[in-house]
Amino acid sequence: MISENLREVRQEIQKSCALVSSSPDQVMLVAVTKTVDLATTIQLVQEGIVHLAENRVDKFLLKKQAMVDFPQVNWHFIGNLQRRKVKSIVNEIDFLHSLDNLKLAAEIQKRATSKLKCFVEVNVSGEAAKQGIPPTAVLDFVEELAGYDKIEVVGLMTMAPQAASPVEQQQVFQRLAALRDEVVAKHPLTTCTQLSMGMSNDYQEAIKAGATYVRIGSALFK
Repeated sequence: MISENLREVRQEIQKSCALVSSSPDQVMLVAVTKTVDLATTIQLVQEGIVHLAENRVDKFLLKKQAMVDFPQVNWHFIGNLQRRKVKSIVNEIDFLHSLDNLKLAAEIQKRATSKLKCFVEVNVSGEAAKQGIPPTAVLDFVEELAGYDKIEVVGLMTMAPQAASPVEQQQVFQRLAALRDEVVAKHPLTTCTQLSMGMSNDYQEAIKAGATYVRIGSALFK
């Protein structure tokens, strides 16, 4: 079942890329394994997935420890990261998708032993329940993060509203892409070039808007 689901997702990625004349090689499939067990996670890796995402520190640490025989895996942490848990995880993950305040950045700076690849989380839709900085704060925030040598800002991340229409999804994703372009235009040497956007219900629209990392969970485990 996972094999078939994965094949379908990859086909959808190819189709979405073809619609905007981009290459599927430019879209990284990150499998969100936060709801599945170890055996299912390992099966995904055996199918060729090398990017896995978790959102709970304790569960992630146990899963990673149990997967020491799979060094090819890149671990992504998604969701809110509490400052008090940074020390437990910062040197165990490869990517953080939810950097949205300087206090968290300072804690990462304090605890990290090497550079951590981070996506700045942006609340493009303005929903009160969502984490992330407002779009108007992105340029200043990225500039402030330049002073933290243990943080490598690799891009921006956002989520569209859960009930958004395809048109509304496009508007959110295009806005994030425009913000990324503003950062690059102002700082041509910046590493902030990637876009983490799109989940199981909207990754096709995200890819059409330029997503380079899509975070897929339920579509792989239906």
